Order: sequence, then structure tokens, then C-alpha cells
Amino acid sequence: MAMARLLGSLFCRSLLGLVYWTAPGPAVEVHVPAEPLSTPVGKTAELACSYSTSVTDNFVLEWSFVQPGKPISASLPILYFTNGHLYPTGSKAKRASLFQNPPTGGVATLKLTDVHPSDTGTYICHVNNPPDFYTNGLGLINLTVLVPPSSPLCSQTGQISLGGSATLRCSSSSGAPRPVYNWVHLGSSPTPSPGSMVQDDVSGQLILNNLSLASSGTYRCVATNQMGSASCELTFSVTDPSKGRVAGAVIGVLLGVLFLSIAVFCLIRFQKERRKRPKETYKGSDLREDAIAPGISEQTSLRADSSNGLLEKSPSASTVKTNNSKLPMVV
Repeated sequence: MAMARLLGSLFCRSLLGLVYWTAPGPAVEVHVPAEPLSTPVGKTAELACSYSTSVTDNFVLEWSFVQPGKPISASLPILYFTNGHLYPTGSKAKRASLFQNPPTGGVATLKLTDVHPSDTGTYICHVNNPPDFYTNGLGLINLTVLVPPSSPLCSQTGQISLGGSATLRCSSSSGAPRPVYNWVHLGSSPTPSPGSMVQDDVSGQLILNNLSLASSGTYRCVATNQMGSASCELTFSVTDPSKGRVAGAVIGVLLGVLFLSIAVFCLIRFQKERRKRPKETYKGSDLREDAIAPGISEQTSLRADSSNGLLEKSPSASTVKTNNSKLPMVV
């Protein structure tokens, strides 16, 4: 009987020892905020993370980052804490630090200064403390960096004429969260009927149907998110094609009349200049080839030399007269 009691006691102790050595250690519990975190651009983000475990020499803390739309396996390291030392790494190393260093008191909060739009994504707080392997010790935090909308660009397409349709577009190149857009018709002119305006707040598109003269004017687009707003404006006038044709005809007639008036003016001026031109006169000192010398009778005959074309005076008809007397004849 005594031997049986001794064997039973040894068996119980061995079983308890086996249970002690094979039982898992305390579970690592990591706590992070359930709600997403948002921080304005340029500010400091604090990503709260706490844990509960019996810290040993094997304690390891790791922070990593996953870009939006990518799986956890594609995470990029930010910093490590192991063997009592902190090792920042990656592109965020200069801006990343721990709220409490060393993080052995149950607080593993990460501080990220001067946040950029590219810092938007998922951050992973991972605590590893062998032999506490009961859970994976992961905590996920979604961070959004808030950016005000940039100045949007306004544009238009379509036929801006009476009865036609046009599409106005508005878009900001940056802004987080994504801006919403609102179009407003400015001025004191009549506002287009509500049925002729179809607006999409997400895409920033405004469709104007059945354009009328009241559709003319200035339109303002305002891009807004929780960080602020920005706007752009666009102005156009609805044209009437029929009036355009009449105006074109009137302009053509006026141009024709103008050209005709210029031609008549030039002709009248040319005639006046021609009439004012002086007639050709001859002074006493001017000689003409066919002029008759004073005192010579017009009966003086000339004959042309057929061989050389020179004019000669006929010797037989040489009669000279003077105004007051006759010259004596010699026989």
C-alpha cells in the first residue's frame, strides 16, 4: 500500500510538471483605437497603441505602414525596438519616434511629425514577447492626412447656342478627404430653371440642357472638404444663330456700301485733279520748229527735201515785207 501511495504521488507531480511546461504563456493583448485617425497636413500624428504582457528580454516592438489598397503582407517598416534599443528605418525614419522610450511600460504609441499626404494609410503596431505566443499581438490604425482642396479648374464643352446643351466641369488636383463640388449661377440675371441644370457633387459636373438667354452669365464652382474650400469661375453667353445670320448679312451690306463709297470718292478726286492740271503754254523765248518769224509772210513757201527731210526756203519766192515800208528792189 505504501508503495502504491508513493508511485501515485510521483505520477501526479510528473503530470503537473508536464502541464506547467506545455501550457501556453500569458496572451499578448494589443489595444488600438477602433475609429480611424485623421490629422491635418504638416501636423504631428499620435498613433496610440498599448499592450499587456510580461516583458522579458525577448520583447520586440515593430511599427510598419501599408499604403491604401495594399495587403498587410506588403507593409513597410518604420521602426523596431529590441534588446533595449530603438532602430528607426525606412522613408519615415527621420519623422518617427516613440511616445515612451523604452516602450516597456505597456505604451507603444507612435509619433509621426510633419505628416505628408503620402502618410495616409494603415499603421501596424506589432508586439512580440516569447513565450507569449497565444495571440499575434497586432493592432491596426487607419490614418488619413487632411489636405484642403487645391484651386479647381473650370472648363466647358458643348454648343453654347439657343436650345443647345453644355457641360461645365470642375476638378481639384488635390484634397483629402475628396472634395465635393457645388455650382452656383451668379449675377442678377434670371436663373435657369431647375430642370435645365443637372449637377453631380462628386464628379464636379454640371449639365445645362435647353439653353436659353437666361442661361448666360457667370458660374462659380466651389470645392469643399472639412479642411476648407476653393473656387473657380466661368463666364459664357448663349448666342442666337438666327441673329448671327442677320448680323452677318447686315455687315456684308455695310462693307459693300463702304467699298463703293471709297471707289466713288477716289474717282471724283481723280477728275478734280485732272481738271486742275495747267494747260501747255509757250513763252516768248520758246521756239517751235513750225513757228513763223515775225514780219515774214505766211506765203513763204517751204519745200521739203525728200532725200534728207530738211526744210529749205524757195529762192524764187523771196519777197520780204516789213510792217512800215518796202525795201527797194535792185535791177
